[in-house]
Amino acid sequence: MAARFFDNIAALAEQIGQPLGHSAWMTIDQARITAFANATDDRQWIHVDEARARAESPFGAPVAHGFLTLSLLPRLTGEVFHVAGITTRINYGLDRLRFIAPVVVDSRVSAAVTLSAIDDRGDGRYLVRTAVTVEIEGGDKPALLADSLTLYIE
Repeated sequence: MAARFFDNIAALAEQIGQPLGHSAWMTIDQARITAFANATDDRQWIHVDEARARAESPFGAPVAHGFLTLSLLPRLTGEVFHVAGITTRINYGLDRLRFIAPVVVDSRVSAAVTLSAIDDRGDGRYLVRTAVTVEIEGGDKPALLADSLTLYIE
């Protein structure tokens, strides 16, 4: 799953409406979940209390925070494509986000990325819109669907 490389924004724009590819699979282990819980002060038992989650959770194990999965989008989408001549990429926000299925501890996730649009903002700035589906290996539903916005600066 090698990243696709584009010579410039114009070359990327030729792919509007097309899938750009998938990231590599990433394991979401308990250490990552616990680190996220500590960083965000969201230590709800369903994420960090392994024994209780196995005994009481409807998922039979701890699950990743939805926002942990969301926070991986820059890394995962960064594995899918690169544009030459871009000096900076800035997370600009989301137009739509849905958490579809929980990511159970030790699951592997991957991002499928489709280029939706590129808006020229002038002065070498481009708002790149991608539709991102974070898939769970072996799952019948994705973890999340997001319409992600990233500002590219030349």
